[in-house]
This record gives sequence, C-alpha cells and structure tokens, in this order.
Amino acid sequence: MEVNPDAGRVDSAADRRARETEEQMTDDERFSLVISVLGAVPGSAAASTRDPRIPEDVMMSAGYTPGVPRLGIPAIQSSDASMGVTNPGYRPQDKGATAFPSLIALGSSFNPQLVREGGGAIGREARDRGFNVQLAGGCNLARDPRNGRNFEYYSEDPYLSAVLAAAQVQGIQRQGVISTLKHYSLNCNETNRHWLDAIIDPDAHRESDLLTFQIAIERSQPGAIMSGYNKINGEYAGGNQHLLNEVLKGAWDYPGYVMSDWGATPQWQFALKGLDQESGLQADTLLWGRQPFTDELREAHARGELPADRLSDMVRRILRSLFAVGVDRWGPAPDVDMAQHQRIALEGARQGIVLLKNNGVLPIPPDRPLKIAVIGGYAQLGVISGTGSGAVAPVGGFAGVIKIGGAGVMGKHRNLFLFPPSPLEELAKALPHAHIDFDPGYTPAEAALTAKRSDVVIAFGIRVEGEGFDNADLSLPWGQDAVIDAVASANPNTMVVLETGNPVSMPWRDKVAAILQAWYPGQAGGQAIAEVLTGAVNPSGRLPVTFPEGLEQTPRPELPGLGTPWGTAVTIEYNEGAEVGYRWFTKTGATPMYAFGHGLSYTVFKYSDLKVTGGDTVTAAFTVTNTGDRPGADIPQLYLTEAAGDQRRRLLGFERVHLQPGESHRVTLNAEPRLLARFDGTAGKWRIAAGTYKVAVGRSANSLDLTAETALTSALFGA
Repeated sequence: MEVNPDAGRVDSAADRRARETEEQMTDDERFSLVISVLGAVPGSAAASTRDPRIPEDVMMSAGYTPGVPRLGIPAIQSSDASMGVTNPGYRPQDKGATAFPSLIALGSSFNPQLVREGGGAIGREARDRGFNVQLAGGCNLARDPRNGRNFEYYSEDPYLSAVLAAAQVQGIQRQGVISTLKHYSLNCNETNRHWLDAIIDPDAHRESDLLTFQIAIERSQPGAIMSGYNKINGEYAGGNQHLLNEVLKGAWDYPGYVMSDWGATPQWQFALKGLDQESGLQADTLLWGRQPFTDELREAHARGELPADRLSDMVRRILRSLFAVGVDRWGPAPDVDMAQHQRIALEGARQGIVLLKNNGVLPIPPDRPLKIAVIGGYAQLGVISGTGSGAVAPVGGFAGVIKIGGAGVMGKHRNLFLFPPSPLEELAKALPHAHIDFDPGYTPAEAALTAKRSDVVIAFGIRVEGEGFDNADLSLPWGQDAVIDAVASANPNTMVVLETGNPVSMPWRDKVAAILQAWYPGQAGGQAIAEVLTGAVNPSGRLPVTFPEGLEQTPRPELPGLGTPWGTAVTIEYNEGAEVGYRWFTKTGATPMYAFGHGLSYTVFKYSDLKVTGGDTVTAAFTVTNTGDRPGADIPQLYLTEAAGDQRRRLLGFERVHLQPGESHRVTLNAEPRLLARFDGTAGKWRIAAGTYKVAVGRSANSLDLTAETALTSALFGA
C-alpha cells in the first residue's frame, strides 16, 4: 500500500475526510480517541494481566485506542519500536519478529535505501500482527556518549539523522502503518529523565536537534510525533507551548498528531499546549498518580477550559493521520517473507560494522590452518542487544537472557539479550581450516594462557546499554578491559570486536592489531561479524558519532545528576548548542580517538577533480576511484569548513558508492541550504550571509582530501 500522495498537504483529501468524520462524532467518542491504554497493567503480578478497557478479542499491545466502527474509524494498536516489532511478554502466541540492527549501526551505513527497506519490513511485520502504529523511529542527536539510549538513534549529525529517519518512516508508512518520529525533543540523556530539564539556546536548538526533526518531517510526513519525558527550557516536552504549538504546528505547519511518551503526561493542560493524545495512560498513574486525559480533560471541557475547537483539533489530527497513511483501508495483510527480512537484517549488520583500526591482521585468510582464540563477550552464545522498550524477541527465541536489573521503573527491563547464531559458530563456518578455542574471558590470567598458544586472537568486548540508564563512564563492564589488555600483551595479533551502543575508552587500543565496532548488530550480527573478519565482506561502515579520547574532551566531563536517586530533579545545560559531536571538536580544536565519518576498508579509494558552484546553495561534484585490488563501498563526505569568515564544520552531503577495482564514479552533492545558514530567532527565519564559503571532501570530519570555495548570496528564508 502506498501512502496517499497528498498526505503532506494542508486541506488534503485526508484533512477534509477527518473534518467531516469528526463533525459526526459524539463527545464520548472524541474523548476515547485521545487516550491509549497499555495492554498489560503496570505493576501487576502477571505480565499478561489485561487492562479491563481492552476487549478480550483484541491483541495486547503497547497502546490500544478503541475505534468508531459506525464512522469507519479503526481501533488504534501501537507497538514498539525502531529495531523491529517488540513483544514485552504479553503475547505468548507471538513466535518472534525480525531483530534488525540498532539504529546507530544503521547510521554507520550512511545508506537511506537500506534503512527504507528495513522500515518496510518492520511495517509488514507490524501489520501482520494488526498493529497500525509503529513507535519508530528515533532521531534524537547523540550529544553525550554516556546516553544509554543512543543505540536507538542514528547519529550526532542533524542531516544524516534526518535523512535516515525519514527513510525509515517512508518504509513503514508505505505498508499502511503510521510511523512515529521521537522523542521531540532533546531527549539526550536518560538519568532521571522524567525530572530532567534540558537547557539550550533556542536558536542553537533550531540548528541542531530541531533541524533533524524538521527535515525528517518534510521528507517523510510521519503520521505522529512522540514527545519526550524531559523538560526543555523549563517546560515538559509534552506540554511545551513553544515547541509544539509555535514551532511544530505553527512554523512547520505539521498536520499530524502529537502523542506523549508512556507516563509523560502529568497535567491535562498539556492538551492546550499541543499534546493530542495521552499514551499508555496507566503509566501516568504509576508515575504521577493521575490519568489527565480521562476524567480531568472531560471536566475541563465541561468548565469551558478546554475549548471545543481544541478537542476537535486533537481528534482531527489523529483521524487525518489514519486516513492519510491508509490505516482505514487495510485489506488482507501483506505476505511476510521472513527469509527476505533476514537478508535485510544481515545487510544492515554488514554495512553497519566499522573497521576502526587494522595493522594488517585483517582479513583473516580462510584457507590457512591457523590456531585462533575467541575470547569473551558470550561469543559462544550470540551477539547482544540494547535493552528497554525497543528490545526485539527474535523468531526461535534468545540464545540467552541474563537479568541485570537496576533502579527505577526500567530496572526490571535491563537485561543482557543474546541473539543466535553465535559469532563462534559463524567463525567456525567461515574458517574451515582453522582450529578455534573459546575462552570466556573469565579472568585476565586464564584468557592470556589461551591467547599465548594461538596464532590469532579475536576478543569480544560488550556493554549492555538501554532505556532508563546512562553509562557512568566509557569503560567496558565486568573487567573486560583488563582481560583484553592481558590478551593483547600475550599475543600481538589480537583483534577486538566491540558490541556496544556508544564509544568506549579502549585503554588497550595501542596494544591490539585491529578493532571492529559492531554495535548491536541484530539477529544476523554473528554472521556479519564473521564475514567482515574473514574478508567475505569488505567493511564499509563509517562512524556516525565521534569517539573521544576521554570524557574530558566532551562538553560535560561530569554528567549532572548521575548517581542521584530515582526521582531527583536534574538540570543539564547543553551549552555546546548547535556544535554537537564533530562540530564541538572542531570548535575546541581537540583531536578525538576516532572522528565522525571514520572507517577503514580492505581496499583504497581516491578522490579527485572537485568542482564547486555557489549562488543560493553549494553544489559539489568530484570523482571517486577504487585504486585497490578488492571491490568495496566508500562513503565520501562533503563538509562546510568556513561560512563568510565564520569557521564552522557541517556535514553537507554524502553518497554511498560501491566500486570494482579500478572503477570510478562521479558524485554530485547539493547542500541543504539550512546547513549553510544560521537561524535568526528574531526574524523567525534562516539567514545565509553573503560571502565566501569553503568546503572540503573527505573520509571523515578530520580527514579532508579536497578543498574548494565559492560565493553565496545573502538570503533570508523559511521557518
């Protein structure tokens, strides 16, 4: 099913139908549409305890809203999230979904077409279960390498994040399923997130996190926007007059609806400030002791404090999204080809793996009778996943689940999930002539003994990260850094495979011969890791986040509130403003461990013949040539380095190019004008200053091969 072509236009057919339908509704029907009910009752003894408001013949879901059959309004059923259709345990008949790679891994692919295909697969699996709203995808910027939820987001760059988030929304909504961009906005840390106040300069906010949402919305027209738990400049995201009414619905003219995150609606007045639907309302009872959009909203309406036209607007926005995406026109569910979805997951894992370092030990030759030690990381069982609401149960179940726990409402969801097949099993297939020993990495001394008697060592480092928790530092838990150090001291041919959702400190970096960043690679991750290590797949991932040498290089070496008890009010000042990630490193002059955009290959690429034109925006054309002896993919990146005398680093464009040895390709990139501009809050417009603009083509934000300059004319545009 294709989305209605006028889905993004005001007063479209979907708008008109929503208006006509809403006019026929009773107030009871209107109020029923602006809430959703969690399938399972929070805090109940059994995870499968059904909320009495959900009919017995309705499948349990993250959120249920009854329909109005007499008017052709379907019931709304929502499911988490961006890495696949989740099952928190209350659907025993559900035998599992495709567990796709984490979004930060897909961010490393720099490949919107791949992300779009994955979105289509998620949409099909959601629709097959009767879910017509998928709570995907996340597009917050990675501002802090300790944020436990960064694995659910694409990158630290507004443009890259927007392009990829839009692609996932497009893929999901083409299946007739509403996709939800989240978490609007500045949900960049998890520490006491319900009580966190994120402080930022409003203009800098427009140039960074909000620009991500703006471009993604323009490109994909998501049916819903989910607000975050946190406050922004003193007002909760779900009741933020400036962000919801003035920016999202005002300046951007967004026609869809805004839903809260689960348990993020402490007041009915949020409806006056732009919130259209309270989600998972039992979670609000758990956190705030109230369900504001039930009795309280009705009482406010009766008193005249909630105007009738505002209630109508809330309902019309929801209906409009249902009609525009085609939720009301569902026929038979599309065929779900799980084998094809596995292939998409595998390709995502392949393209998301980043080769950070290689001193010549990779790829491992598959035809040699090597003695290989595989050490640590539960590599004998599987690859790990991030935790929280986005965790996906794969078909056939997990290879293992280790409960970690923690404080707060998300503590019980903090688990180490392992997806089969195991890297050990896949390496044995890929290296049929090798003798492979496995050591669990139980102690440094024991692991070193295995390493000494081996030709090559593959050490796995893992860290469980997830919703509700920030990392205290950048180390690997459970003494793994000490194990890797001991192993590398015992055998110089040690390579490390990292399965994490963020950068890690790597105190052993200079001792090891190679480092592979695999992120959380999903259910096909074990195979993809083996293929890259053995050269069956040429690594092509590029870092979507900067890896600092240490937290002292970041804007906040000390994270406010870290370690405070659950429920503590926290204020975080994002003083870096729009200078997020690699932009911050450019501003401070610090050299990171690994730069944004960095990633090695088993072949060599050369850039040449850069031509740049100006005027209203920057257009750059250049040639990429594979000068090595292997086929492979490259991701050349175009950066702004100076804007009318202002030293500024901005990713302006990129293209993923696959080339055979000796093959060349001409790349042309047109810069999004807002990346060249500053937001003028006084005028409410974007402003390009006239003058000389310098750009560069490179392999990362810190490795720029070709430079050029052009002139742009003065411009004041957009909102």
